[in-house]
Amino acid sequence: MTASTIAIPRARRPRGNAPLPWGSPAIYFGAFVVIALMLAPILYIIVGGFRTNSQITADPSGLPSPWVTENYAGVLGSTTFWGEVANSTVAAVVTTIGVVALGLMASYVLARYRFRARGVLYAVFAAGLMFPMTVAITPLYIVVRNLGLMNSLAGIILPQIAFALPATIIILVPFLRAIPDEIEEAASIDGCSRLGFFWRMVVPLALPGVITVGILAFIASWNSYILPLFILNNEASFTLPLGVQAFASQYSVDTAKVLAFTSLSMIPALIFFSIFERRIVGGLTGAVKG
Repeated sequence: MTASTIAIPRARRPRGNAPLPWGSPAIYFGAFVVIALMLAPILYIIVGGFRTNSQITADPSGLPSPWVTENYAGVLGSTTFWGEVANSTVAAVVTTIGVVALGLMASYVLARYRFRARGVLYAVFAAGLMFPMTVAITPLYIVVRNLGLMNSLAGIILPQIAFALPATIIILVPFLRAIPDEIEEAASIDGCSRLGFFWRMVVPLALPGVITVGILAFIASWNSYILPLFILNNEASFTLPLGVQAFASQYSVDTAKVLAFTSLSMIPALIFFSIFERRIVGGLTGAVKG
Protein backbone atom coordinates (compact mmCIF):
# COMPACT_ATOMS: atom_id res chain seq x y z
CA MET A 1 0.00 0.00 0.00
CA THR A 2 1.47 3.26 -1.09
CA ALA A 3 1.29 6.53 0.77
CA SER A 4 -1.02 7.96 -1.87
CA THR A 5 -3.66 5.32 -1.14
CA ILE A 6 -3.74 5.89 2.61
CA ALA A 7 -6.99 7.51 3.59
CA ILE A 8 -6.48 10.60 5.69
CA PRO A 9 -9.33 11.12 8.17
CA ARG A 10 -11.03 14.47 8.00
CA ALA A 11 -12.80 16.34 10.73
CA ARG A 12 -16.50 15.72 10.50
CA ARG A 13 -18.72 18.72 10.13
CA PRO A 14 -22.29 18.79 11.35
CA ARG A 15 -24.77 18.20 8.57
CA GLY A 16 -28.35 19.24 8.18
CA ASN A 17 -30.02 20.05 11.48
CA ALA A 18 -27.34 18.42 13.61
CA PRO A 19 -26.66 20.47 16.76
CA LEU A 20 -23.42 22.39 16.88
CA PRO A 21 -20.90 21.35 19.53
CA TRP A 22 -20.86 23.34 22.74
CA GLY A 23 -17.94 25.68 23.28
CA SER A 24 -15.70 26.02 26.28
CA PRO A 25 -17.48 26.68 29.60
CA ALA A 26 -14.96 29.43 30.31
CA ILE A 27 -16.22 31.37 27.29
CA TYR A 28 -19.82 31.12 28.48
CA PHE A 29 -18.83 32.17 31.97
CA GLY A 30 -16.93 35.18 30.63
CA ALA A 31 -19.89 36.16 28.44
CA PHE A 32 -22.23 35.84 31.42
CA VAL A 33 -20.01 38.09 33.54
CA VAL A 34 -19.83 40.74 30.80
CA ILE A 35 -23.61 40.67 30.25
CA ALA A 36 -24.24 40.87 34.00
CA LEU A 37 -21.94 43.89 34.34
CA MET A 38 -23.75 45.61 31.48
CA LEU A 39 -27.29 44.87 32.64
CA ALA A 40 -26.81 45.39 36.38
CA PRO A 41 -26.78 49.24 36.27
CA ILE A 42 -29.83 49.29 33.99
CA LEU A 43 -31.79 46.92 36.23
CA TYR A 44 -30.73 48.90 39.30
CA ILE A 45 -32.10 52.13 37.81
CA ILE A 46 -35.37 50.53 36.70
CA VAL A 47 -35.98 48.72 39.99
CA GLY A 48 -34.85 51.76 41.99
CA GLY A 49 -37.74 53.72 40.52
CA PHE A 50 -40.14 51.39 42.36
CA ARG A 51 -38.61 52.23 45.74
CA THR A 52 -38.94 55.12 48.13
CA ASN A 53 -36.11 57.38 49.27
CA SER A 54 -36.20 55.80 52.73
CA GLN A 55 -35.78 52.33 51.22
CA ILE A 56 -32.83 53.48 49.12
CA THR A 57 -31.21 55.12 52.15
CA ALA A 58 -31.72 52.08 54.39
CA ASP A 59 -30.61 49.49 51.82
CA PRO A 60 -29.19 50.93 48.56
CA SER A 61 -28.83 47.50 46.92
CA GLY A 62 -32.07 45.92 48.14
CA LEU A 63 -35.29 45.15 46.35
CA PRO A 64 -38.43 47.29 46.77
CA SER A 65 -40.44 46.34 49.83
CA PRO A 66 -43.18 47.19 49.08
CA TRP A 67 -43.14 48.07 45.37
CA VAL A 68 -44.11 51.70 44.82
CA THR A 69 -45.54 52.98 41.53
CA GLU A 70 -46.02 56.64 42.47
CA ASN A 71 -42.64 57.64 41.06
CA TYR A 72 -43.37 56.30 37.58
CA ALA A 73 -46.95 57.55 37.70
CA GLY A 74 -45.75 61.03 38.58
CA VAL A 75 -43.28 61.10 35.69
CA LEU A 76 -45.78 59.69 33.18
CA GLY A 77 -48.33 62.28 34.27
CA SER A 78 -45.90 65.15 33.72
CA THR A 79 -46.32 67.28 30.62
CA THR A 80 -42.62 68.14 30.78
CA PHE A 81 -41.65 64.50 30.24
CA TRP A 82 -43.94 64.03 27.23
CA GLY A 83 -42.80 67.33 25.74
CA GLU A 84 -39.20 66.16 25.92
CA VAL A 85 -40.20 62.81 24.40
CA ALA A 86 -41.85 64.67 21.52
CA ASN A 87 -38.77 66.88 21.00
CA SER A 88 -36.42 63.87 21.00
CA THR A 89 -38.68 61.96 18.62
CA VAL A 90 -38.94 64.83 16.14
CA ALA A 91 -35.20 65.47 16.24
CA ALA A 92 -34.35 61.78 15.83
CA VAL A 93 -36.82 61.15 13.00
CA VAL A 94 -35.87 64.24 10.99
CA THR A 95 -32.17 63.55 11.53
CA THR A 96 -32.60 59.96 10.37
CA ILE A 97 -34.45 61.02 7.22
CA GLY A 98 -31.82 63.63 6.41
CA VAL A 99 -28.91 61.28 7.03
CA VAL A 100 -30.40 58.48 4.93
CA ALA A 101 -31.43 60.75 2.03
CA LEU A 102 -28.20 62.76 1.78
CA GLY A 103 -25.96 59.82 2.60
CA LEU A 104 -27.57 57.59 -0.01
CA MET A 105 -27.30 60.22 -2.74
CA ALA A 106 -23.67 61.07 -1.92
CA SER A 107 -22.73 57.39 -1.66
CA TYR A 108 -24.36 56.66 -5.02
CA VAL A 109 -22.24 59.30 -6.72
CA LEU A 110 -19.02 58.14 -5.04
CA ALA A 111 -19.69 54.47 -5.78
CA ARG A 112 -21.14 54.52 -9.30
CA TYR A 113 -19.68 57.62 -11.00
CA ARG A 114 -16.06 58.01 -12.11
CA PHE A 115 -14.52 61.47 -11.88
CA ARG A 116 -11.15 62.90 -10.92
CA ALA A 117 -11.86 64.06 -7.38
CA ARG A 118 -13.78 60.95 -6.35
CA GLY A 119 -10.95 59.49 -4.28
CA VAL A 120 -10.19 62.82 -2.65
CA LEU A 121 -13.83 63.42 -1.84
CA TYR A 122 -14.19 59.96 -0.32
CA ALA A 123 -11.04 60.56 1.75
CA VAL A 124 -12.50 63.83 3.02
CA PHE A 125 -15.62 62.03 4.23
CA ALA A 126 -13.48 59.29 5.79
CA ALA A 127 -11.41 61.94 7.58
CA GLY A 128 -14.63 63.26 9.10
CA LEU A 129 -14.69 60.18 11.32
CA MET A 130 -11.66 61.55 13.17
CA PHE A 131 -13.41 64.74 14.25
CA PRO A 132 -16.14 64.04 16.81
CA MET A 133 -18.72 66.65 17.67
CA THR A 134 -17.11 67.38 21.04
CA VAL A 135 -13.98 68.68 19.28
CA ALA A 136 -15.93 71.13 17.12
CA ILE A 137 -18.57 72.14 19.66
CA THR A 138 -17.28 75.71 20.14
CA PRO A 139 -17.11 76.75 16.45
CA LEU A 140 -20.34 74.82 15.89
CA TYR A 141 -22.02 76.86 18.60
CA ILE A 142 -20.86 80.08 16.93
CA VAL A 143 -22.16 78.97 13.52
CA VAL A 144 -25.55 77.95 14.92
CA ARG A 145 -25.83 81.24 16.81
CA ASN A 146 -24.98 83.28 13.71
CA LEU A 147 -27.62 81.39 11.75
CA GLY A 148 -30.24 82.27 14.36
CA LEU A 149 -31.00 78.63 15.21
CA MET A 150 -30.46 78.82 18.96
CA ASN A 151 -33.18 77.23 21.13
CA SER A 152 -34.64 75.39 18.14
CA LEU A 153 -34.64 71.76 17.06
CA ALA A 154 -33.20 72.80 13.69
CA GLY A 155 -30.08 73.95 15.54
CA ILE A 156 -29.36 70.38 16.65
CA ILE A 157 -30.81 68.50 13.66
CA LEU A 158 -28.57 70.08 11.00
CA PRO A 159 -25.27 69.48 12.86
CA GLN A 160 -26.32 65.92 13.70
CA ILE A 161 -26.95 65.22 10.02
CA ALA A 162 -23.59 66.70 9.06
CA PHE A 163 -21.62 64.71 11.64
CA ALA A 164 -23.46 61.45 10.82
CA LEU A 165 -22.74 61.63 7.08
CA PRO A 166 -19.12 60.33 7.20
CA ALA A 167 -20.06 57.06 8.89
CA THR A 168 -23.12 56.75 6.66
CA ILE A 169 -21.10 57.12 3.47
CA ILE A 170 -18.41 54.71 4.68
CA ILE A 171 -21.10 52.07 5.26
CA LEU A 172 -23.16 52.65 2.12
CA VAL A 173 -20.43 53.00 -0.52
CA PRO A 174 -19.42 49.28 -0.39
CA PHE A 175 -23.08 48.27 -0.77
CA LEU A 176 -23.51 50.42 -3.86
CA ARG A 177 -20.19 49.38 -5.38
CA ALA A 178 -21.18 45.71 -5.05
CA ILE A 179 -24.14 46.16 -7.40
CA PRO A 180 -23.00 44.61 -10.71
CA ASP A 181 -22.56 46.96 -13.64
CA GLU A 182 -24.46 44.47 -15.80
CA ILE A 183 -27.66 45.33 -13.95
CA GLU A 184 -27.25 49.00 -14.75
CA GLU A 185 -26.43 48.24 -18.38
CA ALA A 186 -29.50 46.04 -18.71
CA ALA A 187 -31.65 48.73 -17.14
CA SER A 188 -30.31 51.36 -19.53
CA ILE A 189 -31.04 49.08 -22.52
CA ASP A 190 -34.62 48.76 -21.30
CA GLY A 191 -34.89 52.55 -21.31
CA CYS A 192 -34.45 53.14 -17.59
CA SER A 193 -32.85 56.47 -16.73
CA ARG A 194 -30.14 56.92 -14.11
CA LEU A 195 -32.68 58.31 -11.67
CA GLY A 196 -35.04 55.43 -12.38
CA PHE A 197 -32.23 52.92 -11.85
CA PHE A 198 -31.44 54.61 -8.55
CA TRP A 199 -34.99 54.30 -7.20
CA ARG A 200 -35.91 50.92 -8.71
CA MET A 201 -32.66 49.01 -8.26
CA VAL A 202 -30.13 50.79 -6.09
CA VAL A 203 -32.39 51.59 -3.14
CA PRO A 204 -33.91 48.07 -2.84
CA LEU A 205 -30.52 46.34 -3.20
CA ALA A 206 -28.89 48.64 -0.64
CA LEU A 207 -31.80 48.38 1.80
CA PRO A 208 -29.83 46.46 4.49
CA GLY A 209 -27.21 49.21 4.61
CA VAL A 210 -29.86 51.94 4.49
CA ILE A 211 -31.67 50.41 7.46
CA THR A 212 -28.41 50.10 9.37
CA VAL A 213 -27.36 53.73 8.94
CA GLY A 214 -30.92 54.85 9.71
CA ILE A 215 -30.97 52.96 13.01
CA LEU A 216 -27.52 54.25 13.99
CA ALA A 217 -28.52 57.83 13.16
CA PHE A 218 -31.77 57.53 15.14
CA ILE A 219 -30.09 56.15 18.26
CA ALA A 220 -27.24 58.68 18.08
CA SER A 221 -29.71 61.56 17.81
CA TRP A 222 -31.90 60.20 20.60
CA ASN A 223 -28.93 59.89 22.97
CA SER A 224 -27.25 63.16 21.97
CA TYR A 225 -26.39 65.32 24.98
CA ILE A 226 -23.45 67.64 24.28
CA LEU A 227 -25.02 69.47 21.34
CA PRO A 228 -28.43 70.12 22.98
CA LEU A 229 -26.60 71.26 26.11
CA PHE A 230 -24.94 74.09 24.15
CA ILE A 231 -27.78 74.93 21.76
CA LEU A 232 -30.96 74.58 23.84
CA ASN A 233 -31.48 76.95 26.75
CA ASN A 234 -35.27 77.01 26.81
CA GLU A 235 -36.80 74.21 28.87
CA ALA A 236 -39.68 73.87 26.41
CA SER A 237 -37.25 72.76 23.68
CA PHE A 238 -35.25 70.27 25.82
CA THR A 239 -34.68 66.75 24.53
CA LEU A 240 -34.78 63.75 26.86
CA PRO A 241 -31.03 63.51 27.69
CA LEU A 242 -30.99 67.19 28.57
CA GLY A 243 -34.28 66.81 30.43
CA VAL A 244 -32.80 64.06 32.59
CA GLN A 245 -29.99 66.35 33.67
CA ALA A 246 -32.41 69.19 34.43
CA PHE A 247 -34.78 66.86 36.28
CA ALA A 248 -31.93 65.41 38.36
CA SER A 249 -30.83 68.91 39.35
CA GLN A 250 -34.38 69.98 40.23
CA TYR A 251 -35.16 66.85 42.26
CA SER A 252 -31.70 66.11 43.58
CA VAL A 253 -33.08 65.09 46.99
CA ASP A 254 -35.72 62.76 45.46
CA THR A 255 -33.45 59.95 44.31
CA ALA A 256 -36.25 57.48 43.61
CA LYS A 257 -38.09 59.87 41.30
CA VAL A 258 -34.85 60.68 39.47
CA LEU A 259 -34.29 56.95 38.91
CA ALA A 260 -37.83 56.60 37.56
CA PHE A 261 -37.37 59.52 35.17
CA THR A 262 -34.00 58.17 34.02
CA SER A 263 -35.32 54.66 33.38
CA LEU A 264 -38.32 55.94 31.41
CA SER A 265 -36.03 58.12 29.28
CA MET A 266 -33.73 55.25 28.30
CA ILE A 267 -36.34 52.51 27.80
CA PRO A 268 -37.42 53.71 24.29
CA ALA A 269 -33.84 53.61 23.00
CA LEU A 270 -33.26 50.17 24.57
CA ILE A 271 -36.42 48.77 22.98
CA PHE A 272 -35.63 50.31 19.61
CA PHE A 273 -32.07 48.96 19.66
CA SER A 274 -33.19 45.49 20.80
CA ILE A 275 -35.75 45.19 18.01
CA PHE A 276 -33.38 46.23 15.23
CA GLU A 277 -30.17 44.69 16.61
CA ARG A 278 -30.03 42.00 13.93
CA ARG A 279 -30.67 44.59 11.24
CA ILE A 280 -27.60 46.52 12.41
CA VAL A 281 -25.36 43.44 12.41
CA GLY A 282 -26.71 42.26 9.06
CA GLY A 283 -26.23 45.67 7.50
CA LEU A 284 -22.63 45.91 8.65
CA THR A 285 -21.63 42.38 7.62
CA GLY A 286 -23.87 41.75 4.63
CA ALA A 287 -23.16 42.47 0.99
CA VAL A 288 -25.09 42.59 -2.23
CA LYS A 289 -24.64 39.43 -4.32
CA GLY A 290 -24.55 39.75 -8.08
